[in-house]
Amino acid sequence: MTLSKALADVTVLDFSHLLQGPFCTQLLADMGANVIKVERPGVGDLFRTMTFNNKWVGPGRESPNFLAWNRNKRSLALDLKALEAREILLKVAEKVDVVVQNFRPGVMARLGFGYEDFARINPRIIYCTGSGYGISGPYVSRPGQDMLIQGLTGIAAATGRGDGPPVPVGAGFSDQIGAMNMVYGILTALYWRERSGRGQEINVDLLSGMLAHQGQEMLMAMNFGEDFERPNSGIGHPGMEAPFGVYPTSDGWVTIAMSPFKKLVGVLGDDSLLEYDDPKRLFDERDEIWEKIAALTKTWTMKDLMEAMLAVDIWCGEIKTHLQAASDPQVQHLDAITSYEHPTAGTVKVVAPAVKMSETPAEITRPAPRVGEHSRELLAEFGWSSAEIDAFFERGVAAEPEDA
Repeated sequence: MTLSKALADVTVLDFSHLLQGPFCTQLLADMGANVIKVERPGVGDLFRTMTFNNKWVGPGRESPNFLAWNRNKRSLALDLKALEAREILLKVAEKVDVVVQNFRPGVMARLGFGYEDFARINPRIIYCTGSGYGISGPYVSRPGQDMLIQGLTGIAAATGRGDGPPVPVGAGFSDQIGAMNMVYGILTALYWRERSGRGQEINVDLLSGMLAHQGQEMLMAMNFGEDFERPNSGIGHPGMEAPFGVYPTSDGWVTIAMSPFKKLVGVLGDDSLLEYDDPKRLFDERDEIWEKIAALTKTWTMKDLMEAMLAVDIWCGEIKTHLQAASDPQVQHLDAITSYEHPTAGTVKVVAPAVKMSETPAEITRPAPRVGEHSRELLAEFGWSSAEIDAFFERGVAAEPEDA
C-alpha cells in the first residue's frame, strides 16, 4: 500500500459488466482501489464481444468498449454456478470492502451472492447494486439499457428539432450518470463506515439517476404543468430563447449560448435584428430569429466568427468531432488524452482520469485485463496454495488465459 493512492486500502469485488458498473469500478481503480473483476471463464464481460463500426483494437482484436472501462483492474475467472466458486468468493469477501454488481434484480441473490450472503460474513462490507429501474416495481423485469432510459426520462423527447423525432444523446449517458452515482454512494458509505464501523447496501438505478440529473427541466415541467416544446430550428435547449443554439459557418458549425442579443447583432452587423431584442419575442419567435442569424453566420468562416464573438465576450464555441476534440489545444494542455500498453491490443489511446488531485493523483497502472489474467495471483493472495489453484483450473472452477 502507498499513501500516494487515496483508495489503496480499499478492495473491490467487481461482478459488473457492460458500462454502468465497470465505469464505476474503473473510477475507483484510477484512485488506487484494488479492483478484482470476477468474470466468466473464457467469455468474460459481455462488453468483450461488442464494438462500434465492427472495428477491433490491435492484433488481438480487443473490444474498444471493454478497453474503455476496465483499466487498472485484475481479472479473476470463476464459474459462479460451481459450489467451489461460491466457497472461494465467500472466503475472499472476508477481506473485501466493497462489492459492485449490475446484474438484473435477483440474479446475484439466487446464486448466493446477495448482500445478506456477504454481510453475514463481513458486516463491514458495502454492497452496491446498479440496475435499470430499481429492484422492484412494474418495470423490474425490463432490460435497463441506456437509450431506453433516455426515452423514458424525457431527455430524448427534449432533444432535436421540433419537426423531427426524439433524439437520444450520442453516448451512454444514462449508464455514465449511473456510474457516477454508484461512486458517490460508495464513497459516502466508506466515510460513514469509518465512524460507525458498519457497512450497508446501496441501490442505484438509471431511471432515478437520469431524472435527478435533469433536475431543472423536471422541476419546470412539473411545477408549471407543461412540457418543453422543441423549436424547429433545433435551439440547443427547448426551454431557451434565441440565440441559444447551433449555427452554420462556411466551413463548420459554432455554438452560441447565453449572450446579450445586442452584442451578437453588433458582430453580425445587421441592426434590423434589434427589433427582436425583447425576451418574449426572443422566445416566441426563436425559429424565425435562428433562420435570420444562420443566414448571416454561414457567410463567415468558423475562425473569423469565433474571434469576433470572443472579442466581445459572447459565450460561444466550435462544434468538433471526437477526433477534433482529441487534438484540441485545451484538451492537449490538460493532458486529457493518454495511452497504455496492452499485451494483445498494443498501444491503446484513452481518455485520462478527469479528476486532478494534488496529493493522491489518479493514474493508469494496468491495462484492461484479459479474461482470468490474474486468477492465479489473486487466489494465491487470498491464501490458496499452488496445488489447490491448479486443482481449481483442472475442475473448471477457475480459469486463466490459455497462454498463461
